[in-house]
Amino acid sequence: MILMITQHPLILASASPRRTELLRQIGVPHTIRPADVLEEAPYPMTADEYVMYLSRKKARAVAKPGEIVLAADTVVALDQQILEKPADQPAALEMFRLLSGRTHEVVTGVTLLQDEREETFTVTTTVRFCEIPESWMLSYAATDEPYDKAGGYGIQGKGGLFVEAIDGDYYNVVGLPINPISRRLEAFGIEPMFA
Repeated sequence: MILMITQHPLILASASPRRTELLRQIGVPHTIRPADVLEEAPYPMTADEYVMYLSRKKARAVAKPGEIVLAADTVVALDQQILEKPADQPAALEMFRLLSGRTHEVVTGVTLLQDEREETFTVTTTVRFCEIPESWMLSYAATDEPYDKAGGYGIQGKGGLFVEAIDGDYYNVVGLPINPISRRLEAFGIEPMFA
């Protein structure tokens, strides 16, 4: 009897169900290996600098020789303030009130790493929220949805009700800009599968 061991060519350094679903959607087989890193800036950074720093840190934390690693970090930026995942209901409500009726940016830093080869880039999408009724904020904050998402909302879920307009990559707001990632993965020998 011959046993064949199949290894996926890509390691996803994330436990995010949205990121793994997006990779499945574009036909990219992968293995999930979440990075266990402290997510804080070593010094004041812009949103772009911060997500690039964290995506590199995550990729390097899980990398093994020969493997291709994909790591990402997403934040919401408003008036030079970085909004990450809210820790609790009061934090979520504070974020909703800050974002209500305003335009913010969703910034994702992505790192692709294989041995000494490393490519890091950012994608930014502009999102405008409606004036969110207080009752919507309270109802949404009472769900589980806001607490594992940058800015406290999921555009692909109930949080999409807050969105009035979007300019840029929708999938970036979900958490993984699949078009620019797919194009760069090709340089690493990984192509999306359409079948």
